[in-house]
Amino acid sequence: MESKHHDEATGLHREALRALLEQVRRGELELDAAMERLEQLPLEDLGDLKLDHHRALRTGLPETVFGQGKTRDQIRRAVEGLAAQGSSVLVTRLEAAVGEELAATWPGSTFHAAARVFHLPGSDLQPPVGLVAVVSAGTSDLPVAEEAAVTARAFGAEVVATHDVGVAGIHRILAQRDLLKRARVVIVVAGMEGALASVVAGLVPTVVLAVPTSIGYGASFGGLAALLAMLNSCGSGVLVSNIDNGYGAGVAAARINRLAETREG
Repeated sequence: MESKHHDEATGLHREALRALLEQVRRGELELDAAMERLEQLPLEDLGDLKLDHHRALRTGLPETVFGQGKTRDQIRRAVEGLAAQGSSVLVTRLEAAVGEELAATWPGSTFHAAARVFHLPGSDLQPPVGLVAVVSAGTSDLPVAEEAAVTARAFGAEVVATHDVGVAGIHRILAQRDLLKRARVVIVVAGMEGALASVVAGLVPTVVLAVPTSIGYGASFGGLAALLAMLNSCGSGVLVSNIDNGYGAGVAAARINRLAETREG
């Protein structure tokens, strides 16, 4: 679906910007006309929504839509505007009914119910590279772990996930050592006391991105206990995201993975 706001939708990706500049260099496009197109790039003002079409040029990754608290119409218009630019579109924290509706509207898209994430691949889709391992302590942590996995995968990483390997049965995580050692980045998702991140950090030579979850009994204080435990980890190389922020960990993992791929390449 294309929006009336995107008649000159050319500028999200570096390739499109390069093509525009080449047109100017060859004399096929007047400078003033090129400037008009470039002026449209930084954002698209839809009133209650302002889409950041320049984000991929600045950061390497397109804007993501946070679905929680937005109306169906706002989410639909955001997806429509980003998709018209050829961007890979990710919408997080979606209600199932809204996610299924989006997936039915845009061919080639997927609503990941466990993660509560909608993903529409962009025109620049590339084969996944590297390896990000996503490890969750318990089945109750699965929504946050899946959000991290879907996000990292959407932004170009190969992802392998293993679940329900918490420290209450330490042999379960020890059985995953081969996977952990192969990963460029390990995302550890855990609630309760959040101890799994420290254990994993003692097993791997790479960065551990720890995600505390709000899973636990009363004294866990909605994930605060896990957050503080991870911040105070005795394991080296543990970086901590906010409570239940699988998306943030997935983005960080994808970026680290991409940097490693660039250097190895």
